[in-house]
Amino acid sequence: MLFNLKNFYHITKLTQNSKHLPRHFCRGPPNQMNVCLKGRDFLTLQNYTADELKYLLWVASDLKKRIKDKEEYLPLMQGKSLAMIFEKRSTRTRLSAETGFALLGGHPSFLTKQDIHLGTNESLTDTARVLSSMTNAILARVYKHNDLDLMTKEATIPIINGLSDLYHPLQILADYLTLQEHYGGLNGLTIAWIGDGNNVLHSVMTSAAKLGMHLHIATPKGFEPDLRITKITEQYSKEYGTRLLLTTDPLEAANAANVLVTDTWISMGQEEEKRRRLKAFQGYQITMQIVKSAASNWTFLHCLPRKPEEVDDEVFYSPRSLVFQEAENRKWTIMAVMVSLLTDYSPQLQKPTF
Repeated sequence: MLFNLKNFYHITKLTQNSKHLPRHFCRGPPNQMNVCLKGRDFLTLQNYTADELKYLLWVASDLKKRIKDKEEYLPLMQGKSLAMIFEKRSTRTRLSAETGFALLGGHPSFLTKQDIHLGTNESLTDTARVLSSMTNAILARVYKHNDLDLMTKEATIPIINGLSDLYHPLQILADYLTLQEHYGGLNGLTIAWIGDGNNVLHSVMTSAAKLGMHLHIATPKGFEPDLRITKITEQYSKEYGTRLLLTTDPLEAANAANVLVTDTWISMGQEEEKRRRLKAFQGYQITMQIVKSAASNWTFLHCLPRKPEEVDDEVFYSPRSLVFQEAENRKWTIMAVMVSLLTDYSPQLQKPTF
């Protein structure tokens, strides 16, 4: 993905979230990790500490256990509403947010450019201010990350990134929950990303080291991750003592990796580049030949939707593929984000091992 100057401020400055409330604003009893996220925005995992990421995963595990397994009813969002702004179509993000918020007793409102005046007859600034007066949070799936930054400045309620050109943090929380469930912990795992240097990869890069995971990245020349995000990732790797490998060789990236990950080679809005991209990504399909280089306990992740040129059927539908568990966990992790940003909830489940 080419660098967008509009994202310069966001990438280069590690800021504290403008809506980050001090611990004493949380009225509930302190949790085991003494983490308070109420009132925060959720734009990028870069703005969240290791303990805060672990806390979100803990809440997700807790909600999944209590609601799915124990069939408890937890109306934590009762009386609250969620504005869902979608500039781009979606399956998992829409369903996970809409059904998850409703399951918690809240009222989600799905909004597209055909439903409201967003960017047509009404500015983004005015939209953010109006929605702040009528809803409790805004989840926005947008083309330009800069639009999310503007929303956070103008809104008085939490803004949640449902996907932007720069990051996809909700997806990566679901990936981490899936890996935690499968391996029993995250620390020490090696993730191999084989594919495009895109928004999903950026969210991995700004979080994996914080949880003790090593990262191997293989991208074709010209399709590397954003250079400034790479520099931040290098800093995290040194700070947390993890390994970081950047290469153009998929086999080198897969070597001894526990987790093999890829994503679409052609994102929404890149359709005109299809022919050029398919040519550039020849040799990057994840196959059983590639996974022979991986660790004996390898697994496979893909955020979906998947195309056969990205990963063959033998890997995608194998018992080692966690893609459908990963898809389901989009729901529990997005519920954890909403609960953590809007309530004083403390998880009841024993804290998992990370």
